[in-house]
Order: sequence, then C-alpha cells, then structure tokens
Amino acid sequence: MTRLFYGWRVVAACFVIAAVAWSLGLFGSSVYLQAVTSAHGWPIAEVASAITLFFLVSAAIQRIVGRSIDRWGPRPVLLLGLASMATGVALIGQVAASWQLYPCFALLGFGWSTLSMTGITTTVAPWFERHQGRSMTLAIMGASVGAIVGVPLLLLAIGELGLGRGLIAASVVAVLLIGPLVAIVLRYRGPADLGLRRDGEVVHADAPPKIGMLPIATPANRGWLLWSATIGFALGLTIQIGFITHHVALAEPLFGRAGAGMLVSAAGITAFVGRLILARIVDSVDARRLACFVMMAQAAALLAIALWPTVPVLIVGSLVYGYGIGHVTTLGPVVIRREFGAAAFGVTYGTAATVIQLTSAFGPAMFGFLRDGFGGYGPGFVIAAVVTLIGCASLFAGSYLGRIVSVGSSGRST
Repeated sequence: MTRLFYGWRVVAACFVIAAVAWSLGLFGSSVYLQAVTSAHGWPIAEVASAITLFFLVSAAIQRIVGRSIDRWGPRPVLLLGLASMATGVALIGQVAASWQLYPCFALLGFGWSTLSMTGITTTVAPWFERHQGRSMTLAIMGASVGAIVGVPLLLLAIGELGLGRGLIAASVVAVLLIGPLVAIVLRYRGPADLGLRRDGEVVHADAPPKIGMLPIATPANRGWLLWSATIGFALGLTIQIGFITHHVALAEPLFGRAGAGMLVSAAGITAFVGRLILARIVDSVDARRLACFVMMAQAAALLAIALWPTVPVLIVGSLVYGYGIGHVTTLGPVVIRREFGAAAFGVTYGTAATVIQLTSAFGPAMFGFLRDGFGGYGPGFVIAAVVTLIGCASLFAGSYLGRIVSVGSSGRST
C-alpha cells in the first residue's frame, strides 16, 4: 500500500485554512459592511473605506510574508496571522465609533496577509512540481467553502447572537479550527525535511536529480511576464474584491438579508465548481489565456447586472461572476509559479501580490463611492466591466510580448 505523500496533507490543511480565512476575510468583509452599517447607521462609503485599510495593510506586507515563510517555514508566520485575524474580527463587533473600525481592520489585514493567497501558495509551492497547478488549486478551493458555508454561518451568528457576541464566537471557532492544523501539519518547510523530493519522490544518493517543468522566465522577458501578470490580475481582482464586498448590499434590496446570503452562497458554489474544473485542467492549459477568457465572461456579467438590474439577471450574473472568482483568484499564483519556478516563487509572487493587493484594496471603497455618487450600482458596474477587460488585455499582451522578447534575445545570443 502506497503511503500518502505528506504534501497532500499540507494541501488538505491549507484547504481548511483557506475556508476559514476567506470566511472571515474577503467574504466576511461583505458581511461586516452590511452588519456594521445596519447596526450603527454609518454611511456605506465610510465603512467601505475602513475595509479598504484591511486590504492595504495586507498588501503592504505580502513580500515580507513570502520571504518569512521561505526563511522560517509556514508555522510561526501563520500562527501569528491567526492571532491577529481572530483579534480583529472579535473587536469589529465591539466598536462604538466609526474611527475604531480602522485598527480592527488593520489587525484583520495583517492576519489575512498570512492566511490567504501568498501564505497558502508559498506553503504549498515547495512540495510539488508535476502537480503544481493542481495542488495550489485544491488548497485554494477552501475559499469557495468560505463563501458557501462561512458567509451564511457568519450572518446566522450575528443574527442570533448580535454583532458583538456573534463575531467573538466566529473568532473562537477560527482559532479552534486553524490553530491545531498549523501547529501540527505545517511543521515542515518542504519535502527535503522528510528526505523526499517534490511530488514525494524518494531521494537516492546515487540518483541524479529529476528535472521538472522548466520556468520560462529569462533575464530578457521576466519583466514583461511579471508586470503584465501583476497588472492584469491586479485590475481583475480590484473589481472582484469590490464586487464581493458589496454583494450583500447589492442583493439585499431585491432578496432580503437571508436571500442575499443565499445568493452569495450560490456564487460561492459556482466558484467551487470552477475550481474543481480548474484542478483537472490547470496543468495542461495556458493559464494566462484561460484567465483572459474567464475575465471576459465576468465583464459580460457585470454589464448585464448594470443594464438589466432585475432578479433573474442578478442571479445569473452573480453565478457567472462567481464561477470566474474560482479561476481568477487561483490562476495568479499558478502563472507566477509556472513562469518563474519554485525557487523564486516566494519572493516573486510576494512582489506581485503586494502590487495586486495594493491596487485591489481600493475595490471596496471605489464601489462605495461610485454607488453613493451615482445613487446606485449600475454606472459603477459599467466602469468595473471596462477595467476588467483592460486587465484581460494586459495578460494577453504580456504573454505575447514576453515570447517576442525571449525569441529576440535568443537570436542575439546566437
């Protein structure tokens, strides 16, 4: 009987971490926006600005997170992030003035930076070569569970216990679920600690090292590849995070609070389906082009919701957009991992993630100000669709120009 490669245990642990982190982080922001404004009567734009700080704090330390995990391993970094996230969530329910939201969301942002995309993908990256895309996709698939299960449970906790006690309960559950997994399962930095190579191959003293998928980045094209991917995913995720943050507020007038929660869950289900499909195909497709096609579908969904703001269109548009969430959030690190390799992943993706999150941090506030300025979400969604298409063009252009620069450099060197 073949023993399960430990890397898959790491993936399973990261799946649970992603489910909890996305419940209280990205998807939780939509709940906080609705619950805090309802409880205190503060303007949506004001609360959305505090949520923007959450994303800004996270963005500012992405590179540090990648470097820290590369240096010390995931366990100390993720445990510190868990303590910060749990504290921030608990304190959001205790605020009495709007300015108090800012330190709460700063704590949440620090925790989110370690428990979300950079932390999880940097934890998984050293363990796999042949299954690099599949392993990352399966680990991040927990994010969809956060939308499907986490958002309704968070809304239920706040509804039954009140804002203050409900968020305290949520933070306690997070610590109990994540803490043991990080402490026990994530105690190794990579397969070398177990005498293995990536994908679980046994190290033999007389065997030459196997060469996996070679990265395509060279000194000539790495700039094109890195910044085109960074800009493309930054623009796409700016709109995506803004949409997710305002999803409950957008849907509540038509569906009510419970119905809005169900719609968010339904979008999470389509994101989960998207990640399931992605896990099967990601190691055999052009990740950049796939991201482009998905972002075009998301742009079409945003335009439909803006032009025909009816119940059927909002349902279909949310489901289509949710399917894209499952792809776009995962394909960013997959593209970087494939093009730059495992050795450079922590620092390289940390750099990309810093820019991506600094840019996408403005998504919630941008949607809030556009909504308040236009008196509704329609015009803002048209703008959001255009921004998404610009991001799509950056991904495509970077891949094309990267190949040209690489070929030209090879020709000169010969």
